[in-house]
Amino acid sequence: MSRALSARTDVIVDLRELTFADSSLMVDLAMVARRLRIAGRRLHLRNAQPQVWRVIEIVGVHRLPGVVLDDPSPALV
Repeated sequence: MSRALSARTDVIVDLRELTFADSSLMVDLAMVARRLRIAGRRLHLRNAQPQVWRVIEIVGVHRLPGVVLDDPSPALV
């Protein structure tokens, strides 16, 4: 997380190998997205498995300013 916060460009989070995500990860992603947005950058989420996209959708991370879904699942389109 600290590397993401100190990035000088947009941050890409590849979720390809993540098989489980809960609300604590979503809070972390939201916090990083907010701090990046304040600095004029965005958080890109990509390659999540369907069950992880579902958590993103339920919590609403995909609707936060500064969050970009690079490959949204059909449920999020």
